[in-house]
Amino acid sequence: MKRLYFLLAAGTCLGLFSCNITDIAPKDSLTDESYWTKPEDLKLYANKLYENLPAPEHLDNTSDNFVTTNYSSLLFNESNVPTNNSGSYWGWTVIRACNFFLTRYQSVQGTEEEINQYVAEVRFFRAYDYFGKIKRYGDIPFFDRDLQTSDVDLLYKARDPRDLVLGKIIEDLEFAVQWLPEPNRAEAGRLHKYAALTQLARVYLHEGTRKKYHGVPSGSLSSEQLLRKAAQTAETIMNSGLYDIVRGDDTGCGQVPFEGYPLYYCNLFVQESLIGNPECILPRIYVVDVVMHGLSRSAGGSGTGFSKDFVESFLCKDGKPVGSSPLYRGDETLETELTDRDPRMYQLIDNLHRPAIVMNGERQVNPYTNVAPSGAVTGYPCMKFSSPLQAQHEANKTTYDWFIYRYAEVLLIYAEAKAELGECTQDVLDKTVNRLRDRVEMPHLTVSPEVDPNPVNYGYEISPLLYEIRRERRIELIAEGFRWDDIIRWKAGKLLENPKTFLGMRVTSQIAAIYPEGTFYGETGVQTATYENKELIKPYTGKSLDEAGRKWTDNDKRYLEPIPLEELTLNSNLTQNPGW
Repeated sequence: MKRLYFLLAAGTCLGLFSCNITDIAPKDSLTDESYWTKPEDLKLYANKLYENLPAPEHLDNTSDNFVTTNYSSLLFNESNVPTNNSGSYWGWTVIRACNFFLTRYQSVQGTEEEINQYVAEVRFFRAYDYFGKIKRYGDIPFFDRDLQTSDVDLLYKARDPRDLVLGKIIEDLEFAVQWLPEPNRAEAGRLHKYAALTQLARVYLHEGTRKKYHGVPSGSLSSEQLLRKAAQTAETIMNSGLYDIVRGDDTGCGQVPFEGYPLYYCNLFVQESLIGNPECILPRIYVVDVVMHGLSRSAGGSGTGFSKDFVESFLCKDGKPVGSSPLYRGDETLETELTDRDPRMYQLIDNLHRPAIVMNGERQVNPYTNVAPSGAVTGYPCMKFSSPLQAQHEANKTTYDWFIYRYAEVLLIYAEAKAELGECTQDVLDKTVNRLRDRVEMPHLTVSPEVDPNPVNYGYEISPLLYEIRRERRIELIAEGFRWDDIIRWKAGKLLENPKTFLGMRVTSQIAAIYPEGTFYGETGVQTATYENKELIKPYTGKSLDEAGRKWTDNDKRYLEPIPLEELTLNSNLTQNPGW
């Protein structure tokens, strides 16, 4: 049975996040003066910060990968500047909580190692929150201590340069790498050295590519320096020998694969426990009747479905794109579309070759995918996190663990960084991308891949090798929350101009014959649009295929988010991001 170590934080320490300290110390209650005495106090305080790590949910909805029931106002350029920070990332509770700790822990008695472990955790979470902020807003105010009402100059300061904040993020993460324990000495689910290294590699790659593609001046660290650090950091994790790419096991997660259709990839995401899984660098742990979630129930439903553009990005089994492979059978039906494609495709989309539910050992499949708003509006439901076990589909009763950091990401960071540096050899590919392809029995990527005759439009030219590495990242990490960040850092908003990014599967007479009468066409049926001489599901009936809002300019305002109006009113030294 899985053990729960830290998810329930001590209520006594929570009050310290927002308490007002006075010089009077009541003898019958916990105060700031009495709290900071032993390492256990630091641990209890840090526990609450773990809530800021990602929890199980369907991610990447705002991107070219998915189409949702209600269209994204951001993607159609209809967003307004928010009035306040409710629902935005412009909030300082986490930063204040971290700084509150970092200005008070020095009174604790203990060894340097046992104290600094928790200092490292808090500095990790401060860096984690600041990284989220610079990705969204660019320049932001940086604070390294909790502010009081008397700190007028700091409370009303202007935004600090992004590079300055980036330097502070790196400093915090480097401290975390130095003082967090090795994985075998860390409690299960608690931060350790290699989790911090993974986050650091993620930061380096994001900022290195952002500087390159957005033409940002070097500042303290150039694009090349950041990319080199991304590769070196990822390589440190790879050389540790602690992690590996594994095939998801059928046992324990309820999967009963059909012959010839193994579920090595999708099984990975519905395993009950990730503790000890070589691909899991850090799990979020769930325990029956203690801490559970509801992802399995919502996966494949809630209206969200893969876009036609994403589905066409899967290679065929010969390693060639659909535009040049003789194996491609076309898209007259979902069955022909899935035939002889990358096996991750049939494992991700609901179809006759993967069990939807397993009852008493018997596999049950859906005869057709749900194209209603309660299913997937594109006809391509994402089943990545859907367990076939009925118990996992009960409302908020899902108990399988969640990847916070996965080794596959590390390999893709290394491959991309080396390609950006012009140093991606066949050996690099064999240690990274081809490890992922081996899992699903796909042909290896070479340093001279076939050029896709129908490439997606990044708005600029990239090498065929880098193109294929980006493709691999898109597929392998689907719905794990990376795609929007990738579009932003690559300055690739042009991808969203393709109508296939908000269209669904092809509707043919063969398709219509499978579904109940009236599913397609007519006033109440699913609407379609003609594109490239094909009828494709068109979820957004009020939007044209040449929608102006999907167009992206070279310096589009959407590469950064707007600061809430209330914040600009409270602090006149803040400035709004361009275009908002």
